[in-house]
Amino acid sequence: KGVFSTVMRCQDLDAPTLVKVAIKVQRNNEMMRRAGEKEIGYLMRLAENDLAGKRHCIRLLGSFDHEEHLCMVFELLHQNLRQAVKQHGHRRGIRLGAVRVYSRQLFVALSSLEKLGIVHADLKPDNIVVSDDYSAIKVCDFGSACDATDGDITPYLVSRFYRAPEIMLGLRVSCPIDVWAAACSLFELYTGRILFKGASNNEMLKLIQEVKGRLPLKLIRKGTFSEIHFSPANDFLHKDKDRVTGRDVVRLVKFTDTPSSGSDLRTLLTGGAKLPTAEARQVGLFADLLERTLALDPAKRMTAAEALKHPFVVGSRT
Repeated sequence: KGVFSTVMRCQDLDAPTLVKVAIKVQRNNEMMRRAGEKEIGYLMRLAENDLAGKRHCIRLLGSFDHEEHLCMVFELLHQNLRQAVKQHGHRRGIRLGAVRVYSRQLFVALSSLEKLGIVHADLKPDNIVVSDDYSAIKVCDFGSACDATDGDITPYLVSRFYRAPEIMLGLRVSCPIDVWAAACSLFELYTGRILFKGASNNEMLKLIQEVKGRLPLKLIRKGTFSEIHFSPANDFLHKDKDRVTGRDVVRLVKFTDTPSSGSDLRTLLTGGAKLPTAEARQVGLFADLLERTLALDPAKRMTAAEALKHPFVVGSRT
């Protein structure tokens, strides 16, 4: 069950053989119908450009109306990745080999979206589903998708924990926001922890700069919402509550170009633990992939197509 729709596991009784499907039932109002029709359009474009069904995006099988609800019929997969990590991650996450396989499949999907000029705009573990045998994943829920050239300025695009900094600064956005969200999701798969768990856009920007260093000045200067988060001298303004009085306070924070102590990605991945040489090398490659896909400047961020050539991802051809 979601805010805008409910997805049901169903059985097609009219099919020659037993067929199980997933049916997404939209809320019954004009806005949701328009959104659903738009989603169907994106799904059909994806299907037309992936006749073999190998690009790791969910397949739309059809649509119909039921009591004025728009219903979309999809292939049925087992569960989403958040559920899978919770069930099999043993409170830590899943093994790095599985993360490597999923990373390649995820970047295949995003590379396909890049080529078609489509932005998913709500990528997260909840919107990535996995097969019964856990060997394959597919990106689903294109209800927030938009054209790469449409990039409207809104500070609340994408679920907050996976929201790229350019969204919060108020810059025009495109496919790089999906790569950022993919990196956050992959970190979560391996560690079982959310990388940036801010309660607001302001706190998100603080956490991001602790891990990645200060945001480039050119992004701050161009951002529609930058004055909310930065001083005239381009120092970060952290909005917090005083622990004693409970009143709202603003604290000026001067970030440097390097991560805060103990907050670099490699340390966050390992918890500072010393790993065996072979594992340490693989974690190092994974950390490098995350560094590049979490580049603060979207123009310098690794694309999905480039990520497919990264040594960590190339390590698996599954």
